[in-house]
Amino acid sequence: MTADVLMLENVSKSYRTVGKWQYGHHHEVLAVRNVSLCVQYGEIYGLIGESGSGKSTLARLIVALEQPTSGSVLIDGVNIAEMKPIAVRSMRREMQIVFQDPYSALDPSQTVEAAIEEPLLNLTADSKARRMQRILELLHEVGLPERLARAYPHQLSGGERQRVCIARALAPHPRLLVCDEPVSALDKSIQAQILNLLRDLQRDQGLAYLFISHDLAVINHLCTRVAVMLRGRIVEEGDRLQVLLHGAHPYTRCLIEAAAYFAGNGVLPRLTPSASKAPENGCIFHDRCLHAQARCRRETPSLRELMPGHRVACHFPLSDVRDGSS
Repeated sequence: MTADVLMLENVSKSYRTVGKWQYGHHHEVLAVRNVSLCVQYGEIYGLIGESGSGKSTLARLIVALEQPTSGSVLIDGVNIAEMKPIAVRSMRREMQIVFQDPYSALDPSQTVEAAIEEPLLNLTADSKARRMQRILELLHEVGLPERLARAYPHQLSGGERQRVCIARALAPHPRLLVCDEPVSALDKSIQAQILNLLRDLQRDQGLAYLFISHDLAVINHLCTRVAVMLRGRIVEEGDRLQVLLHGAHPYTRCLIEAAAYFAGNGVLPRLTPSASKAPENGCIFHDRCLHAQARCRRETPSLRELMPGHRVACHFPLSDVRDGSS
C-alpha cells in the first residue's frame, strides 16, 4: 500500500466545442492542464478556485466519471485512467463522490432506503439482511432517524437530502471521498451542520477527503493542505496556514483579499481587465496580474518549492516581492 490514496500525475482534460470550426478542426477547450497532486490516507485536502477553474472536472476525473485526455489517476497505486470501464467498477468501492446539489443528486422515484442500497447492490456481495443492517447503520452515522428510510427526496429538507447523499457515498466503505462543493447549495445554518458531520465522519472512520470549494472559510475550517486552481492549473499548494495566511501567488492573494472584503474587514482586490479566455502563452494569470512582467507573458511557470511543502507556479511570487528578491 502506498502512502497516498490518490495521486494525479500531469492530468489534462480537453473538450471539443460543438459546431465551431477553426481551419478545419474543432475548437478545443482545455479544462484541466497538467495537474499533479496527491492526497494521503486520512487527510482532508482542499481545492479552491473561482467558478470555471476546472475543479468539478477534476473531481469527475478522479472518480472515473470521465477519462483524462492525458496523464495518470492513481487510486491506491492503480492507474484507473488506463482501465476499461468494466474494470473501473471494481475500484468504485475505493472512491466515492458527494455532489454539490442534493436536489438533483437523488432519484425522485427512489426512497432513501433504495438510494443508499444501490451502491451496496452494485459494489458488494452482501445479503439482503446485511444490506438492510448497513442502511440503518449509515442513517445513524449521518444523523437521520430510521423512519426516513421509506421517505422520498421531495419529503426531505435540503440538509436531510445531503445527509442521504453522504450516507450513499459511505455505503461501500470507500477510502477516498471527493466532496464537490457539498454545502454551497444549503443555508448557512445547515452548512455548519453538514461540515461538522463530515469532519466527525473523517475523524471516526479515517477517511481521506478531496474537498472542493470556492469558500475559503470552509476550507480553513476543514482542511490540512490546500491547492489553488486557476484556469485548469494548480498555481499554489501547501499547508493550510501557509496558503491562506501567506499566499505567495498573486491569484491566491486576490482570493484572500476578496474573502476578507466580503466578510467586511478588507478591501476589494485590484485586477487588470480579464481576457475572455486564458492566455495561450506564458502564465495563465498574466492578463489579470498587477505584478506581471515580460517574462510572465513568454514563459509558463512551473510549480516550484518556496519552502518545504509550499509550492507556487509564479516567476515573481509575492513572498519574493516582499523580500525584495527576484
